[in-house]
Amino acid sequence: MDKRDILAIGASAGGITALRRLFAAMPRDVTATVFVVQHVGATHSVLPVLLSRAGWLPAFHPEDGEPVREGWIHVAPPDHHLLVKDGCALVRRGARENRCRPAIDPLFRSVAVAYGVRAVGLILTGTLDDGTAGLRAVKRCGGLAMVQDPDDAEWPDMPRNAMRNVSVDACAPLSDLPALLARRLAEPCGPPVPVPDDIAMEARVPENEFDAVPELTASVGKPSTLSCPDCGGNLVEIEDGPLLRFRCKVGHAYGPAALAESHRESIEQAIWVALRTHQDRAIMFRRLAGRAREHGHPTVEANWTRSAQEAERTVAMLKEVLSKQGQELAGSLAEEGED
Repeated sequence: MDKRDILAIGASAGGITALRRLFAAMPRDVTATVFVVQHVGATHSVLPVLLSRAGWLPAFHPEDGEPVREGWIHVAPPDHHLLVKDGCALVRRGARENRCRPAIDPLFRSVAVAYGVRAVGLILTGTLDDGTAGLRAVKRCGGLAMVQDPDDAEWPDMPRNAMRNVSVDACAPLSDLPALLARRLAEPCGPPVPVPDDIAMEARVPENEFDAVPELTASVGKPSTLSCPDCGGNLVEIEDGPLLRFRCKVGHAYGPAALAESHRESIEQAIWVALRTHQDRAIMFRRLAGRAREHGHPTVEANWTRSAQEAERTVAMLKEVLSKQGQELAGSLAEEGED
């Protein structure tokens, strides 16, 4: 009987330290084929070097189409999604998911389809909710779902959101995960589980990279009245058990936390544009009022002065909105940390 020998790990803020600690403590007699998505910058990553130095297994950035290496750590390259299919790694620069590229959900979904009951999915420290939908896919395809204990994580959002929407098989602090993984990876896996159609179809979306197939998105959700923050296209709603997700026809995808954060950023950007515009208007109106005064036109001067005052009141209001928005964000982060 096959054993569980596939480990997929997702991490974000605080993840590099967590991954290095995890791999450094893994028993050396335990081997697995490992896939890692760590949210990184778009240009350069030395993560394979850092993870190799941890001493458990060698790590590398796979090339597109390269055969999967048993007993190696496959690390998603910067600005590219890492997928797996038919025994090969796929490296795709498709649409962002949960505002990230690489994103965790596409990797986990592809691992779930490719390996089924052989897979173990693990969510470590990070913000927002990338990884939740992917971990659900691993679980629904017969794999094991694990999370770092949110109280132990440097940033608890990702493991906490996963636990809210996935019936996890294990939740443990980072210090306990190596021994726990060693036991789980040595266990025989059960009989194969049929891959649900919706998971198989959604796994194909990032494979297509820039040639998105709108019918795939339409087949896994229903139209909503919301627009995609990244491209402006219509979003479909995907009811994934207790989790409501969103995806547009070109491939952008969002969990609820990621979508809410995108909307918050869009609102803030719009307010900054309005603030700059009204500041410019106030400066221009004051300048015009001064010229009218210099040329002896008191009525015109009064009109421009009133317009300047109105613009300045709007500037003050927008500054207050930006200040309150920052305070509300800080408060929500504090509440999330205490939850």
